[in-house]
Amino acid sequence: MLKKFLRTLALIIVPFIGSLIIRFLYLTNKKEFHAPQSIADEPTIFACWHGELLMLPYLYSHYRKIPHAKVLISSHFDGALISKTIKYFGLGTIAGSSNRNAARVLIEAIKTLKDGYDIGITPDGPKGPRHEVADGIIVMAQKTKAKIVLVEIKPTKFWKLSSWDVFVIPKPFGTLHYFSTEPIDVTSMTLEEARVLIKNGLLKHEKVTQQI
Repeated sequence: MLKKFLRTLALIIVPFIGSLIIRFLYLTNKKEFHAPQSIADEPTIFACWHGELLMLPYLYSHYRKIPHAKVLISSHFDGALISKTIKYFGLGTIAGSSNRNAARVLIEAIKTLKDGYDIGITPDGPKGPRHEVADGIIVMAQKTKAKIVLVEIKPTKFWKLSSWDVFVIPKPFGTLHYFSTEPIDVTSMTLEEARVLIKNGLLKHEKVTQQI
């Protein structure tokens, strides 16, 4: 009973505080966007590694002044916290993962794209392996002919958690480097070709970051 009460309380308090912290970190950092100035209005899949998820809403708002997107989030309790947090940024969610209810989640994501929404996804989420691309992102792109924008978020000052995804939290008063690609079309590729392309694209600036 106590555990249920504490979880309910956390779902009310933590997302609000979390949204304030994210805004604070964004506002206290300089921003550099290494990205196309604009992308087409058609439904698009935005992908980044799970460990770089925290500041993704601001890359999305760089392209969409009015948010119209849903993010694939784990159906676990921590996923519920993330889901409620990103609602403060105007983003909806699809609850599930590649491990639980995978087929239902994939069908819902495809329907969401066909309904005109953008999709946000972490190809290695929600539980890894880290920096390995699951099939879901490729299948939904090929079924809907939606293009994929690959996003890397590299702060110059940061904390790294000892979690499976080595989750990155920017420190204040550094610089946030946002890297994103032109929309990528994977419809004519095999699963393996698309997987390699996405993985390499999301790791393109790993070494650059260490030199910033």
